[in-house]
Amino acid sequence: MIKNIYKFYYQGFKNMTVGKKLWAIIVIKLIIMFLILKVFFFPNFLKSNFKTDEDRGNYVIKQLTQ
Repeated sequence: MIKNIYKFYYQGFKNMTVGKKLWAIIVIKLIIMFLILKVFFFPNFLKSNFKTDEDRGNYVIKQLTQ
């Protein structure tokens, strides 16, 4: 059954024409969203504000228990 599902999707993607371009656009957008935006807009708050793992852990526990 798993082999038949694999063959179904493999043949479907193999025979696509416009779909390949659309999948390429989707992959490019995902790369932009998760790699580039994460680096520039979501810095590592814990690493930049606390020096040790113990300090980071204490801060997280304090925030979760409040």
